[in-house]
Amino acid sequence: MTGQALGTPGGRDHNAAIRINVGGFKRHLHSDTLSRFPETRLARLLHCQSKESILELCDDYDDTEKEFYFDRNPALFPYVLNFYNTGRLHVMAELCIFSFSQEIEYWGINEFFIDSCCSSAYHCRKMDQDREDWDDRSDEGSTTSSFDELLEFYSDATKFDKQPLGSARRRVWLMLDNPGYSVTSRIISILSILVVLGSIVTMCMNSMSEFSLLDGEGLPAEDPRFETVEHFGIGWFTFELVARFAVAPDLLHFFEHPLNLIDLVSILPFYLTLLINLVMESSPALANLGRVAQVLRLMRIFRILKLARHSTGLRSLGATLRNSYKEVGLLLLYMAVGVSFFSVMAYTVEKEDSDDFSTIPACWWWATVSMTTVGYGDVVPVSIAGKLTASACILAGILVVVLPITLIFNKFSLFYKRQKQLEVAMRSCDFDEGIKEVPSVNLRNYYAHKVKSLMASLSNMSRSSPSEHSLNESIH
Repeated sequence: MTGQALGTPGGRDHNAAIRINVGGFKRHLHSDTLSRFPETRLARLLHCQSKESILELCDDYDDTEKEFYFDRNPALFPYVLNFYNTGRLHVMAELCIFSFSQEIEYWGINEFFIDSCCSSAYHCRKMDQDREDWDDRSDEGSTTSSFDELLEFYSDATKFDKQPLGSARRRVWLMLDNPGYSVTSRIISILSILVVLGSIVTMCMNSMSEFSLLDGEGLPAEDPRFETVEHFGIGWFTFELVARFAVAPDLLHFFEHPLNLIDLVSILPFYLTLLINLVMESSPALANLGRVAQVLRLMRIFRILKLARHSTGLRSLGATLRNSYKEVGLLLLYMAVGVSFFSVMAYTVEKEDSDDFSTIPACWWWATVSMTTVGYGDVVPVSIAGKLTASACILAGILVVVLPITLIFNKFSLFYKRQKQLEVAMRSCDFDEGIKEVPSVNLRNYYAHKVKSLMASLSNMSRSSPSEHSLNESIH
């Protein structure tokens, strides 16, 4: 039987040879040579007791010739043979690192066996390959997301064709939502930015004692000049929001867009404050609502977020934060571990020398400002051991903050690049004569990325699968 041909546990012939055929490259290998590396694919053939178990490790088996066939690259198999003979792997400079890595993984050979003369160059080239793959995936995400967003923009533009006064409403919609679409849209964008900045400056100046006024009863009163600027800003913001809502292609989903929500939040505090003042005048017993009105007045600072509609950088920052919750969570986890560790260290060495470190929770504040390198100086260690602990805390904080920031910065670069490409594509769209064709998008690159992503997924499946045979059966 097959088990006897390969050598059963009860009577194995250590000098027996097995026939290997790798893509036409034939060799006889001794079982004792293969047994030196029992975790490899060829060594596992020695323990097969049935044809079914053999076919889980090779692509075909000739029972007559006792030959095992592997549908692999014959040019790379000599490197595998050299490994069995010498126990070390060598990588030639002309080899493709990606193919060589897949090949040795298929044969069950660990990269640990790469000889020292080739190890450094191999891992450097592999890191370069991984970096290129990451760049390709980033470009793929950029192309795919930009293409999808552009199709969504075009889909919204087509909805006007079936609505009353669709052509005129579409022009107003493009003028309000696409700041660089025309000269008029640029003028509206600049005016909106000036109103936002003027409103913020007015709010800041109103808090300064040099510009404060008192009424007849000696209570703080609003400066009429600031009040005029505030009312003009609210009128402009309200006009913008109402105009965008009136010409929106889909009224039901209008406030699902984050920028439209920001527009609503920027004017809502004013109208709520106005309503509270009317209620207080009619019902003096509700005087405590005045504190709510003061809080709402402070919420006017959220108007600065309206600049995101006119700033590519702010929109990219918002997209980065929205898609970097894992990195932010990792940063918070690192911070929590570091703060917990160094607060206990500081409490241990400083509790007898300083009253500021009397409890572990009291040390959390010191550890937080030290790890973030803020260093207020309100709580400081006084002993030598405490200063050494503080030095270690500061150095650890630098590493903790820097590591996730790199990942977040890479995402920001990706989203900024995508947003710029999307804006250029949107501004090049011409709807004056109706929608005749989709905007210019490199579909070849788009679908090439899709195919590449599919091939990478299949490659990952083959790595995790117990055998190539079972993978082929699952695909077919």
